[in-house]
Amino acid sequence: MKASFIKAALTTVALTSATLGTIGTANAAGCVKGAVVGGVAGHYAGHHAVVGAVGGCLVGRHMAKKHAEEQAAQRQAVRAQ
Repeated sequence: MKASFIKAALTTVALTSATLGTIGTANAAGCVKGAVVGGVAGHYAGHHAVVGAVGGCLVGRHMAKKHAEEQAAQRQAVRAQ
């Protein structure tokens, strides 16, 4: 059990690193954190760590983009005052 978890975690990290290498770090905000959480959740949900990591990366990226847009709107509102 422990060995399979370690294997899944290493696979997730390797895939995330490979993905980040192809898309660049500018677009990676939220991806690594989401991939780790998704990979662990996917592992415990039926040994689907890779699918969980990919989904987690997508969700993490979406949430990071949404957060950045909210911060930009707040900064613009402060400047307008």
